[in-house]
This record gives sequence, C-alpha cells and structure tokens, in this order.
Amino acid sequence: MKLFSQYHDKRMLVSGQGPVMENAQALGFQNVVTVDELRMAFPVLDMVDLERRPKTTPLLRNDFPAIEGVLLLGEPIRWETSLQLIMDVLLSNGNPGTGLATAPYPHLPVLASNVDLLWMAEAKMPRFGHGTFLLCLETIYQKVTGKELRYEGLMGKPSILTYQYAEDLIRQQAERRGWAAPIQKLYAVGDNPMSDVYGANLFHQYLQMEKRGRAEELVAGGLWKQRPSATQSCASILVCTGVYSPQKPGSMGPAHGGAEPPFHGHRDFNFSPGLMEASHVVNDVNEAVQLVFHQEGWTL
Repeated sequence: MKLFSQYHDKRMLVSGQGPVMENAQALGFQNVVTVDELRMAFPVLDMVDLERRPKTTPLLRNDFPAIEGVLLLGEPIRWETSLQLIMDVLLSNGNPGTGLATAPYPHLPVLASNVDLLWMAEAKMPRFGHGTFLLCLETIYQKVTGKELRYEGLMGKPSILTYQYAEDLIRQQAERRGWAAPIQKLYAVGDNPMSDVYGANLFHQYLQMEKRGRAEELVAGGLWKQRPSATQSCASILVCTGVYSPQKPGSMGPAHGGAEPPFHGHRDFNFSPGLMEASHVVNDVNEAVQLVFHQEGWTL
C-alpha cells in the first residue's frame, strides 16, 4: 500500500476493523474517512438493521467532501453496512448523499489487501477471510451495474506485487549486513496452497518470464517498477499446521484421485492447478527451516 503514493493525499473511504484510520495513516494515506464516520454523516444509508435505522428523517448534508477512492484493508465487522456504503460511494462517484442517473464507469479507484477466501483458526473448518468479503462486493457490483468491479491494486499473497515488496525488504536486510553477493534464491513458507504456494509459484514463474522480457503478460493486481532483480527463483514450502493438512479430506490441499480442486483464489488471478503444487511439503515451520539449510548446504 505504501507504494501507491498517488492515492496518499486522496480522500479515501477505509473499510476494515480495529484502528483502521491509524493503520491507513501509517501506510501513508493522510485523508481517510471510516465507514462509521460515513454512516454517521448519512444515517439513512444504513437500513438493514432495524434497530439502527434513524427514528426521524435527518436533513440531507451538502457539506461532506467528496470521497475519491476506496481502501479495503480487511474484513469489517458489519458486512451489510460496509457493503452498502461502499456501493453507495462507487455508484455516486464519491457523493453518497446524492443520486446519479447512471453509475460512473470506470468507477473510483479501489485498493484492496488480504485476498484470502478462507483462513484457519481454532474451528475445525476454515473461516471466512477478506477474500469472501471482496467476493460479495464484486458480485453485488456486477449484479447492480452489469459491469466488473476493478481494482487499482491487490495487495497480499498471491499478488506478485507483494512478493516484489518482500524481495526488496530482504535485499535491504542483506545490504545492511554488508553482504556483497546478491540473493538469488528465495523460499516462501506457508500453510495455504491457494495463497502461499500459488503466490510463491506465480512469483517464480514471473521471475522466469522476466528474464525473457515477458513478465507483463503474467501480472494481476499491480506491478512495482523496481530496480532489476538479481533473484533467479522462488521455491514454495507447504506446512501442514494450518489450512492444509494431508489428514483432512476437506482441506485446501492438492487434489486426490485426479479430481481438480475448487478454485479458492481471487477472480483476478487465473486458476492454474500446477501453481498449487508446492516445491516441498513438510510438517511445520521448524522442518521448513531445516529443509532450507539442507538445500543450501548449510550445517545446523
């Protein structure tokens, strides 16, 4: 998100939970409005919960500055409120207190992070992630307008942009330690085949295509014009302590019996079953670290 400086001075509606305003400001966005602030300014917009509907009709405001973009940091608490108000902003071109005869298209810029459909918590089955919320928003926008919701940037795994950023942070760490030799091989460890493994393999594919000058063909969700990369490869290591477990028939692992697994990735990332196949499968992070040491010929 820090890389999208062209939006840092725009008035952005921010969705998520926790200290979303502080989080957005820490990323560089200096003019943000929360969903709750927008709801308080226009109470008639939030009508699903009967208990929260205004008891009287408030006066329409005409002093609320227009919103210039939408920032989706993570899943919110009240999905119906956030979905409704984000749609109002997009359909009104940033002026939710008014109405437009025709919804503008292209719509206001939308930036989103954390696109996992599911994630693993204490429950026996995976829980909804922010990707599920994005799927709801995309479906509603498509149904209402007949057009596709577009993103100026998708951050988080499996976006190539995220791996570029991680690669740059690793390069900076190496420079601070005075390591002269460039880092040529990366290892990505995770428990989710659709985000961790898919993203690492997609980044590896990007690195190979970059050598041939064809990397732009592969990109979804934005690309960072960074300095030329010395990285040659990225190996994916899948651990069995989260979303994926070889003992769980319903886990998000490689297909059994030749059946193609359902695509749990984001709409803007084309499904390729081969990208969900990890370079290595280990029990946990400790084994992953040992594997890397072994692969690199280092002694523990």
